[in-house]
Amino acid sequence: MTKSALQIARAAYRPKLPKALKGAVKAEMGEATESVADQEIIKSLFPNTYGMPVIRFTEGQKREYPAINVGVILSGGQAPGGHNVISGLFDGLKTLNKENRLFGFILGPGGLVAHDYMELTADIIDEYRNTGGFDMIGSGRTKLDKVDQFEKGLEILRKLGISALVIIGGDDSNTNACILAEYYAAKKTGIQVIGCPKTIDGDLKNEMIETSFGFDTACKVYSEVIGNIQRDCNSARKYWHFIKLMGRSASHIALECALQTQPNVCLISEEIEAKNMSLDDVVTYIARIVADRAAAGHNFGTVLIPEGVIEFIPALRGLIAELNDLLAKNKDFAMIKKSAQRDWVISKLSEKNAKIYESLPSGVAKQLTLDRDPHGNVQVSQIETEKLLSEMVGRKLAEWAAEGKYTGKFATQHHFFGYEGRCAAPSNYDADYCYSLGYTASMLIAEGKTGYMSSVRNTTAPADEWIAGGVPITMMMNMERRNGEMKPVIQKALVKLDGAPFKEFAAQRERWAIETDYVYPGPIQYFGPSEVCDQPTKTLKLEHV
Repeated sequence: MTKSALQIARAAYRPKLPKALKGAVKAEMGEATESVADQEIIKSLFPNTYGMPVIRFTEGQKREYPAINVGVILSGGQAPGGHNVISGLFDGLKTLNKENRLFGFILGPGGLVAHDYMELTADIIDEYRNTGGFDMIGSGRTKLDKVDQFEKGLEILRKLGISALVIIGGDDSNTNACILAEYYAAKKTGIQVIGCPKTIDGDLKNEMIETSFGFDTACKVYSEVIGNIQRDCNSARKYWHFIKLMGRSASHIALECALQTQPNVCLISEEIEAKNMSLDDVVTYIARIVADRAAAGHNFGTVLIPEGVIEFIPALRGLIAELNDLLAKNKDFAMIKKSAQRDWVISKLSEKNAKIYESLPSGVAKQLTLDRDPHGNVQVSQIETEKLLSEMVGRKLAEWAAEGKYTGKFATQHHFFGYEGRCAAPSNYDADYCYSLGYTASMLIAEGKTGYMSSVRNTTAPADEWIAGGVPITMMMNMERRNGEMKPVIQKALVKLDGAPFKEFAAQRERWAIETDYVYPGPIQYFGPSEVCDQPTKTLKLEHV
C-alpha cells in the first residue's frame, strides 16, 4: 500500500487506553438489566441473553487464557475509526494469548454467509492503524436475521474454529448481533457474539454508550468545510448557502456542526416535529431570517439542514407514507411515460396529499418517487431538500417583494456533505475511543460473554479515567414496526429538546441569525496543543457538564 506523509506520521500514533485495560483486568458485575421498553416481549424473544448485568472492568490479577480464534465483521455504512476497533481487538487478543488468531469476513455480514474471509495478521493490521475507511476487509449491508444465514455462518465459524464473533455496526447491525447471539446461545453452540457501536449519525447512544464512533471525526470534517464556506460567504457577501448534512433519523450532526460553526440558520428535525410545523412554517422561518438580514444590509448567510428533515414535517411524512404504499402496490410505475408520471401520482393520491405533492418543485416531486430502499422507504439522501427549501424560500421572498415587504437580493448555492466525512482519517478522539472499544471487546470475549456491546464511558475525562466494560444489547431494545411487522430493534437516540446541547443552541440562535458571528474551525488537528487536537465534540462536553 502506498502511504501519504500523513499516513506515515499517523502510523506512529499510539492510541490511549483506560487505566483498567493497561494490565490484567477483572470484570465487576452490576445489577440485572431490562430493556428500555416492551420488557415482557423483549424478554420472551431473548430468553438466553435478557437481563444480564452491566459489566465494568477494573484492574485485576494476571491469568492464563487458552488460545482462541475470533472473527470480526464491519457492517453498514463507513465511519472513521473502524480500523482502530480492529487494531484494538487484535492487540487485546494478543495480550491475552499470543497464539490467538483473528479472521475478518469480507464485505460485511455477507462475507460470513458466503464464507469469504481472510486472516488478519500483524503486518496487515499495522498497515491500517489510525486510518479512515473500512477497506481493510470492506463492509456491507446484508442483514443477519434469517435462520439459514445463521446456519451458514455457523458452518464457517466451526470450520475455522472461531469461538467469538465481533460485529462492528450501527443500531440495525447491533440488533442483528443481538439476534445472532440469542440464536447461538439457544443452540448451545458455544459461540459468543459481541457488538461495537458505530454510526456517524450519532443516533446509537444511551446512558451506557455515550457516543457512537465516527461522529466526532465526521462533525469535525463537516464543520471545517462549513467554516470554509462561511468564510467565502462573508467574503463575497452575495450568496445564501443551503447545506444538507447526514442524519436521516436524528439531527445530531446538524446540531453539533451548528455549535461548532454558528451558522445563521440550523433546522433541528425533532423540534420541527414537536412543534408540528408545516412545510410553509419552515420556509417562512428561514425567509424571515433572510429578510431581516437583508434589512441590515446582509444579503448572504448559511442554512444547515439535516438529511432526514423532510420526514419530520408531519404533512410531508403523511405524503411520503402514502407514496410508499402507492408505489409498493404499483411496481410498474417506472414503465409510465416520464412526462405523465406527475399527473398519474396526483390522480392516485388523497386530495390532501395531492395538493401537497402538486405544490412541490417538480425536481423534488420526482425524487419522492425514486426507487425505495430495502425497507420500502423513500431514500432521503436522494431528495435535494436543500434545493426544495431554497426554491420555496425564494418564492416566499418574491411574494413579500411584490407586497413591498422585502427589498433584498436572494442568490443561492447548494451543498450536501455525506460521503466526505464517512471515511476521513479519525481524529485523536476517535482513534483513542475506537481502539479502546476494540480492546474492551477482547476482554468481554475473555470473560466468556455474549450478547454484549463494548462500552467505553467518561470520555470527556483523560483517557486514564475512561470506564471500560460491556452493556447487554437487549437493554437498548424496544419493539418497532418494520415492513408492516413489529420487530425488536435498538431504540434510536434522537436529539433531546430538553438536553444541554439543544438548549445551548437555542439560547444562541437568534443572535447568530442576525449577526455574522461565524466560527472557522479549520482542518482537523492531529498534532499540537492538547486543547486543539484532543477535544471531544461540544455535544459530549455539554452532556457531561
